[in-house]
Amino acid sequence: MSKLNIDQQTIKELFENKKSDFLIPDYQRPYAWGEIECQTLWDDIFSFAFPENDYSKFDSENDEYFLGPIVTYKNQNKLEIIDGQQRLTTLMLLLRAFYSKFSNMQDENSISTRDDIARCIWKTDEFGKPNKNRLKIDSEVSSDDDKEEFLTILKTGEVASDNKSRYAKTYRFFTDKINEFLQDYPSYFAYLPTRILKNCILLPIEAESQDTALRIFSTLNDRGKPLSDTDIFKAQFYKFYSDKGRKEEFINRWKALEELSDKIFQAPSGSPMDELFTRYMYYERAKQRNRKTTTEALRKFYEKDKYALLKKEETLKNLEDLANFWRNVVYQDDIFSDRILRKLFVLKYAPNGMWTYLVSVYFLKNKNENGELEEEEFYYFLNKIIAFIWAYALVHPGVNALRTPAYPEMINIIDGFPVEFKDYKFDAEQVKNVLDNYSFTNGRPITKSMLAWWAFHNEKQDLLKLDTQLQIEHIFPKKRQENEKTLIDKNNIESLGNKALLEENINIRASDYRFQDKKKYYQGFVTESGKKKEGTKIYELLSLANNADEFTEDDIIERAKRMKETFIKYLEETDLLIN
Repeated sequence: MSKLNIDQQTIKELFENKKSDFLIPDYQRPYAWGEIECQTLWDDIFSFAFPENDYSKFDSENDEYFLGPIVTYKNQNKLEIIDGQQRLTTLMLLLRAFYSKFSNMQDENSISTRDDIARCIWKTDEFGKPNKNRLKIDSEVSSDDDKEEFLTILKTGEVASDNKSRYAKTYRFFTDKINEFLQDYPSYFAYLPTRILKNCILLPIEAESQDTALRIFSTLNDRGKPLSDTDIFKAQFYKFYSDKGRKEEFINRWKALEELSDKIFQAPSGSPMDELFTRYMYYERAKQRNRKTTTEALRKFYEKDKYALLKKEETLKNLEDLANFWRNVVYQDDIFSDRILRKLFVLKYAPNGMWTYLVSVYFLKNKNENGELEEEEFYYFLNKIIAFIWAYALVHPGVNALRTPAYPEMINIIDGFPVEFKDYKFDAEQVKNVLDNYSFTNGRPITKSMLAWWAFHNEKQDLLKLDTQLQIEHIFPKKRQENEKTLIDKNNIESLGNKALLEENINIRASDYRFQDKKKYYQGFVTESGKKKEGTKIYELLSLANNADEFTEDDIIERAKRMKETFIKYLEETDLLIN
C-alpha cells in the first residue's frame, strides 16, 4: 500500500518549513489565474479575516479558512507539485505584494509580519535569515514563456510597465488591493497578512511516488472542478520519456502537439487535446475488439493497467500523425485531391461526430510511412460513410443510435476489410417513405446534412473553405407563405425541396424577399454607391437565379422528388440497399 504524508498546516507552517522547496515541473500547464479568480480569493480571505469589516470580531485561536489541498511528491529533495500549482503560485504573489508594502514600515507588528513573510518566500540559513537569491519555489513549465518573469517578481517585488504576463497582472491586482486596504484600515494593516499566514489552512499531501500523487490528483479533480484529462496523460508520458533519458525530446514534442491541437480541434468541454485523445481512443478500442456501445470516460480508458497505453513508444507518434492528418483536413491541404476535400467538406455537416472517429481509425490503420492514404480507397470509404451515416440518421434517429453499426465497422477496418455495413443495409422503400414524411425543420441536424450532400453531389459545385458560414435558406420565402398563404400544402414550406445552404451574409440580405427580388442577392450586385456585393458560391442557387424567373410550389415538389431519387440512387451506388 502506498504511503501518504497528510498534515493540515497553516500557510506559515508549510511555507516556512525548511523542507518546503517547491518545484512546478515541466509537464504542468502555465499559470492561468485571471482577475476573476484573484478577486474571489481576495474577497473570501478578507471576509474571513475581517468579519463584517471588523478586525475585532476575528477569533485568532479558533478561526480557520481552508484553501484546499497541495499534492506533491519528493523528487531529488524538491517537492514536485502535482496539484495546487495555481493556488500556490497565487499565494506566493500575494505574500510578495504584502512584503513590498511592509518595506518602509517600522512598527513592531509590521516588522514581525514582514519577517514571517520573508521566511515563506525565501530559503533561510541556519540562523533563520532569508537569502533573497534563493526562492522557495521554482518553475520548469516547458510551455510557460513567462516563468522567468514570475521568479523575478518574487525576487525583486518589481513589475515593469511592459510586463503583460498573468503573473504581472496578478501581482498588480494584489498590489492595488493592498493599497486600498491600507487606506481603509491603516491602524490594522498587519492583521490581514498575519491572519492569512496563521489562520488560512492548506492540506499538503505528500505521496511517495509520482504515480500515487497522480492518482490523488485525478480523484480530487473528479470531485471538484474538472480539469483537462490530458494534464494527467502528459505527466504519464513525461515520466515514461524521462526514465528513458529523453525528457527534453518529449517536452518539445508535447508542446508542438499541444499548439497544433489548439489550432485544429474544438472541444465542448476539457481541452482541444482531449478531442485528439478521444479520436485516438476509438482506434485503440477497435484494436481491442471492443464492440460495446457504452463508451468509457476518456481518463478511465487510458488509466487501465497503470496507463500502459501511454507507456508505449508508438502512442505519441500515432497521436502526432493523427493530429497532422486532421490539420491537413482543416486547412484543406493539397495532399488531398479536390474530390476528397469535397467529401470531407460534406462530412463537416454530418448529423453527429461519429464520422471523425471512423475516419481517425481508417487513417491510423491505412496510412503509409509518410502519413498518406491511397486515393481511390479513401474516396470509396468517404462516400460509403456519408451515404450510411446520412441514411442511418434518417431511419434510426437518435444521438447514440449510430454506435451500434459503427463500432463493429471500426473493428473491420482494423482487420483490413473494406467498409460495408453489410448487416445494416437499407430497404429502399423504407428510406423513400422516411424522406416523404420526415419533417426537415431547421433545428434538426440531418436537414443541414442533406442540403450539404445535395449541394456537393452536383459535380459543378466548387469546393468551399471549411470555415464558410452556411445557413439554411427558404427559397420560397417563409414570410410570404405566412402573409399570403400562397402554397396549397403549407408543409411544403419546410420541404427539403424548398431549402438550400446559403452563405450567412447573403442569407441575411436575401431575407424574406420574393424569389424574383432575392435573385440579385444570389447572383451578386453593385450597390448605388458602387460597392460590389458578392453572390453565392452555391452552384445550384446561382444557376436557379440565372435561369428561372419564379420558384413555385410545383418547383418545390419537383426538386424534393429529384433529391429523394438521387439519394436513393446514391445508396444504390454505394451498395447500401438490400437486394
